[in-house]
Amino acid sequence: MSEETTDIFERMLAGGVFRFDDPAWQPVEEAVHSTIKRLAALNTSADTDQVRERLSEIIGSPIDKSTTVFAPFYTNFGKHIKLGKGIFINHACSFLDLGGITIEDNVQIGPRVNITSENHPLDPSNRKALDLKPVVIKRNAWIGAGATILPGVTVGENAVVAAGAVVNKDVSDNTVVGGVPAKLIKEIT
Repeated sequence: MSEETTDIFERMLAGGVFRFDDPAWQPVEEAVHSTIKRLAALNTSADTDQVRERLSEIIGSPIDKSTTVFAPFYTNFGKHIKLGKGIFINHACSFLDLGGITIEDNVQIGPRVNITSENHPLDPSNRKALDLKPVVIKRNAWIGAGATILPGVTVGENAVVAAGAVVNKDVSDNTVVGGVPAKLIKEIT
């Protein structure tokens, strides 16, 4: 994908390193500020229907009525979050989605879970840039309270991520992982 033929948001979904001094960065900054303002309204919502409605505005697509999100909920952008049906997201979750976050049907996410598609390069001279890689949580996965899912990770179908785990590598279907960094605990039979 060439920079001339795609906008910065499309390039972000393709992954890679993005510098804040990129000439195309200004729309990203504006979108982030807009999302922060909308989150204030979302996080004072009185019921789950209102949360769903306000989060739909933030992500730019309707959220199915079978999906429940408890406030508070945090994101820095929102437009790169894709939510399936029958999802449950508990209180105080944070999704950093510039690189893309896809959550498939029937996923359960515990309280205080962090999912980030964004990192920074190790090179100190480039550290203020963003290194983006998408995160995918496959159908019927369960992410335990306080877990962190890092950029580029796919959590497999029916997988379980134990509470407090830090997941830096893909999780196979039908497995349980836990720890820091997360390691295989057992297979689900």
